[in-house]
Amino acid sequence: MKQKGDNKTMGHTLAEKLLMKNTGEQGLAPGDIVIARPDRYMIHDIYTSFLKRALKDMHVTKAIYPDRGVIIFDHLMPTNQADTDPAHFVDGLELAEKFQIKNVHKGEGICHSLMHELRYARPGEIVVATDSHTTTYGGAGCFCTGIGHTEMAAVVATGEIWLKVPSAIKIVLDGEFPKGVGAKDIILRILGDIKSDGGQYKSMEFTGAAVRSMSMQSRFTIANMALEAGAKVGLFEADEKTAEYYDMDYNDISWLKVDEDAKYEQVLHYDVSKLEPQLSCPQGVDNVHPISEIEGTKLNQVYIGSCTNGSIEDMETAAKILEGKKIAPFLKMIVIPATINVYKEAMERGYIQTFIDAGASVSHPCCGLCCGQPYGLMSDDEVVLGTNNRNFIGRMGTKKSLIYLSSPAVAAASALTGVITHPAKQFALQQ
Repeated sequence: MKQKGDNKTMGHTLAEKLLMKNTGEQGLAPGDIVIARPDRYMIHDIYTSFLKRALKDMHVTKAIYPDRGVIIFDHLMPTNQADTDPAHFVDGLELAEKFQIKNVHKGEGICHSLMHELRYARPGEIVVATDSHTTTYGGAGCFCTGIGHTEMAAVVATGEIWLKVPSAIKIVLDGEFPKGVGAKDIILRILGDIKSDGGQYKSMEFTGAAVRSMSMQSRFTIANMALEAGAKVGLFEADEKTAEYYDMDYNDISWLKVDEDAKYEQVLHYDVSKLEPQLSCPQGVDNVHPISEIEGTKLNQVYIGSCTNGSIEDMETAAKILEGKKIAPFLKMIVIPATINVYKEAMERGYIQTFIDAGASVSHPCCGLCCGQPYGLMSDDEVVLGTNNRNFIGRMGTKKSLIYLSSPAVAAASALTGVITHPAKQFALQQ
């Protein structure tokens, strides 16, 4: 894109670069409308029945790119309501058969964790899915966003989707994380600062020394929760870690870099070395406070899992704190690994045994409590601390239950004491 009156070529945001690569358009700018061709589309079980009806109403009988489709059963697997949930399972299998979608996963884990774990969503690609937290795969430089079932029907039928080029916020993360502080804490801090509408239909793009030191799982955690600011996408630059995770040649994705002369709507700077653990407090995800302000709050339950913090790294963090100890009396603790592969690896490393010995309940990989499905729903006035991504009123039980969100380190440390606890105190006990 050129400025008026000169010949200088301006840089582009990551979102613009990804859409230009997919569409072949040049010089895209915020507000432009493009016709993109998703490299992959995913449907999870909640929307199978609605998608089936939409395809029927649109007289669609064939998927133009069935090999790009993925169907994952995770929200309603296992079923929760006998009168509705089984229908979604049956309809999903019928969709797979009718439209020749071969990539079907039943009970293998949470859709967003599987999408990058199985390499369905890759750097440099465009991916759409019937769930808001599709932004997760942006941790690897993938333009990924959630869409409704009607839009998905059009994608199945045509292989295309209209997208508006989003404006972008650049977020620069520098410094080194203190012990007991990590990716979940910084994204919660950002949400507390820009609020739940601060990224509405924008691309939140992350760069800086702290980003480069992060693991891929940490990047996925942050991209996952960019959605909670209303973001269209949350994008990370690609580097050698990205290439290694996907077994790719870095030279093929080295173009996924933030251009210093790109036009950003806003630039935010954070020094993570000054960060303490952060928690999202009732009753909204952007009601964020440092742990020093709310430490000691009594808990009835702790939940570790979800597509935000159900990775093997998250299991390791929690297990190291819980090892050889018991959770607080009268406290309920539920651990749900994000995928069956995470579950198996956690078993091999001894983490599952650690959780059980500590007094936790370990459940089959699924969305579970995060979306108010089976496993640990809360009653009036009960307080739950979870590592998931949302604390909307009534999301994890009755409307009078209270939800706090934190990192796995805070969750595990708090499970031992029965109150919100700084994880550094538990780390200190181990030294």
